[in-house]
Amino acid sequence: MSSKALIASAVFNSTTQGRKGIADKLFAHWFSRLVHAQIWEDPQADLQALQLHPGANIVTISSGGCNALAYLSAEPAAVHAVDLNGAHLAMLNIKQTAIKHLPDYDAVLAYLGDANHPDNLKRYKRHIRQHLSEDASHFWESRTITGKPRYHYFTDQAYQHGLLGRFISVAHNFVRLLGGDMSKMLEARNMQEQREIFDHYIAPVFDSSLFKLLAQQPLALYSLGVPLSQFAALKKDAGEGLHVLFKERMRHLSCDFPLDQNCFAQQAFGRRYDIRRQAALPMYLQQAHFFSLRRNIDRLHAHHLTLTDFLRTQPRASMDAYIFLDAQDWMDQSQLISLWEEVNRTAAPGARVVFRTAGQSSPLEPALPTALLSTWHTDTGHNRALHAIDRSAIYGGMHLYQKN
Repeated sequence: MSSKALIASAVFNSTTQGRKGIADKLFAHWFSRLVHAQIWEDPQADLQALQLHPGANIVTISSGGCNALAYLSAEPAAVHAVDLNGAHLAMLNIKQTAIKHLPDYDAVLAYLGDANHPDNLKRYKRHIRQHLSEDASHFWESRTITGKPRYHYFTDQAYQHGLLGRFISVAHNFVRLLGGDMSKMLEARNMQEQREIFDHYIAPVFDSSLFKLLAQQPLALYSLGVPLSQFAALKKDAGEGLHVLFKERMRHLSCDFPLDQNCFAQQAFGRRYDIRRQAALPMYLQQAHFFSLRRNIDRLHAHHLTLTDFLRTQPRASMDAYIFLDAQDWMDQSQLISLWEEVNRTAAPGARVVFRTAGQSSPLEPALPTALLSTWHTDTGHNRALHAIDRSAIYGGMHLYQKN
C-alpha cells in the first residue's frame, strides 16, 4: 500500500467530517512527504522508561529513525521500525546503511552528523548506494525541484530538509522579523545565561499580536506533523492561551537542559548538530554506542504498515517494548481499541508501552474498555517525571504503561 493510502487510513476515521474532514484531507496530503529528517522524541528518556533487558523484542514508530537506531545499544533481539510514511523509512534505511557500510566512525559522523560535507557524495556512491533497499534507493535517487537527486541532502545540511527542517528555518526568520533571534541561544555558556538569553531574545515573540494570531491557526503546525486532533488537545491545555503554552514548551527546551547536552536544542537553535561535542549529538551518533550499533545493525527491521497491521503479524506474547511516539493522538476510539487488542495479544509478561501526547492527558482511559487496560499499570507521578527529562520538550505528556 502506498504512503498516501496508509496515512489516509490513519488520519481518516469516525471524526473525519465537516471542517475537520477538510483539514484531515489536507494534513494527509501534507504528511505524505518527508516530514522528520530527525526524530523529536528523546531516546534517553525512552530507555529510562523501558528498562530493556538484552534480547528484548521492540516495536517502534520509525519517523526519522534516530530512536530505532539508538535502541540497538540495549542489545535487543530485534527492533521493528514501523511507519506509514515511506520517506521516513527511506531516511531510516540510509542511516542504517551508513552505520553498517561506511569504513569507520569518523566517516559516519561526517555523513550523518555533519551532513554537510562535500565528500559525502563520494561516501554515498562508494559505500551506500548499492546497499540501499529498493524503496529507499528510489527515494534517494529521485530528483527534487532543484534538479539534484535527494542524496545531495547530505552535502547540504540534510536536517534542514523535510517539512520540519523547513519549518525551523521559517521560525528563525519569523522570530528575527519580530525582533528576536533564536540563534543567540547557542552563545550561552551556562544555564543561567540560557535563561537570560531566552527571556531577552525569544520569549517576547510569543507575546506579540502576530504570534497570538498564528498560534490559533492549525495549518501553521502541519509542518510539525500536528494534525487537527492534536491541535484540539493543545487548545484544551492552553488555559492562558496557546501562545503561553508554546512559550512554556520553548522555555523547557531552552532553559531546563544544558545546551551542550541536548541534540534537540542544537537543531532548534543552530539548525545542525554540534559534531565537536559528543554529548550534543543524538544518541545513535555518539562514539560510545557506535560499535554496539554496528554489531546489532541487522537486528533493525523496517515495515511499511500501520502499527495495528504489523502487530497482527506477530506471535502471541512476543513483544517486550512498544514505543508509539504520538500516534495514538491521531486515533479515534475504534482505532485505539483495535491497536490495544493487538497490544494485549502480543505483549509478553512485564511488557512496557511508552508514548507521548500533545496534551497532558493519556487518551487511553477515556477511550478503551476497562477490560483492555485491566492488566496494565501506569503511575501519573512517574509519567510526569519522565516528561520532565525528555529533552525534546515539545509534548505535553510522556506516558508509561507496564503489563502486570
